[in-house]
Amino acid sequence: MTASALTRPGERDRLSVKLGQIDWRLTGVITLIACAGGLMQYSIAGGHWQPWAAQHMILFAAFLLLMIVLAVTDLRVWFAVAYPTYVIGLVLLAAVMVVGHSSLGADRWLKIGPMHLQPSEIMKIGLVLALARFYHGLSAKEAQWSWKLLIPVAMIAAPVALVLKQPDLGTAILLAATGLVVIMLAGLSLRVIIAGLVAGLAATPVFIFLVLKGHLVKGYQAQRLLTFLHPETDPSGSGYHILQAKIALGSGGILGKGYGLGSQSQLNFLPEKQTDFIFATLAEEFGFVGCISILILYAAAIVIALRIASISHSHFGRLSAAGVTATFALYVLINGAMVMGLAPVVGVPMPLLSFGGTVMLTVMVAFGLVQSVRVHRYTEVSRGAGALI
Repeated sequence: MTASALTRPGERDRLSVKLGQIDWRLTGVITLIACAGGLMQYSIAGGHWQPWAAQHMILFAAFLLLMIVLAVTDLRVWFAVAYPTYVIGLVLLAAVMVVGHSSLGADRWLKIGPMHLQPSEIMKIGLVLALARFYHGLSAKEAQWSWKLLIPVAMIAAPVALVLKQPDLGTAILLAATGLVVIMLAGLSLRVIIAGLVAGLAATPVFIFLVLKGHLVKGYQAQRLLTFLHPETDPSGSGYHILQAKIALGSGGILGKGYGLGSQSQLNFLPEKQTDFIFATLAEEFGFVGCISILILYAAAIVIALRIASISHSHFGRLSAAGVTATFALYVLINGAMVMGLAPVVGVPMPLLSFGGTVMLTVMVAFGLVQSVRVHRYTEVSRGAGALI
């Protein structure tokens, strides 16, 4: 293909060129994960497509198309909507405090007609975009250490505080961790990182004390944090989820009991088997081999996405792609640790495997951004306040 064909093609040709630049390996990997999720939903439903399996796959097909549309969207459009997306997410999070819809003891949704919107999902993308845009305009020296770093800290703290008030500890942890990852990837001084780790360790006793007193989390959340190390002390209460998940994990052995033959899930001993604890269901039916296989797929998606971030010529593109990839990785890490009893139960699903439209939408929008960074990896984004070149 000639240079002129790339620089002055017709609209149809330009679209075909962009589609050709999409990383179809990444698309294939996330499709395999979603299909595995569909099969697990089918098994959990007792061999029926309803109520979870069919909806899981229909939503994935729709969001996959959305991902492709977002992939061919110019990176400068993502840059332009970065701050507005963050502000809209923040306003909606504040609105939840006033007119939020309550479910299971938490105010996390806004009810708009028949639709239930969870603003924290918007913020997972908006925070990364806003931080990436902010750092795009900083010099390397300023990113290492300067008073301007108070701005991204405030940008992270505001949504985290609002999400904690809902309360939603899992999402608050995701937002805080993702924000810190972006700050470090942007070039934060190693000395500052080490000092922060030391300060965090020193503050741990204070944090534990505040948790025990219920100042940072709700009473039931504090109970979860305190019992996850010894769930047998409350087997019918806060320790029930972890104990049942461990039974499912251990009973699967090397090869598992077989597809559709998991007693913990089929007999409804395992709570939230289609969402938060679907990884335990997978372990029971397919064993260690099945778990390792799905984790390899997750690792492949993360590595490919980070590789895409590394080849972008735009600092905004690198940070935004790496940031949303960090969110995806944290989903997997937190859910896996939660199911294995290595972390408290905080309600974080396994992405693309668990049932849930809002989380799947967030993940697919994130991958749409990653794909856009790849397709437009040679696009330079202006450092001006919103100007595009």
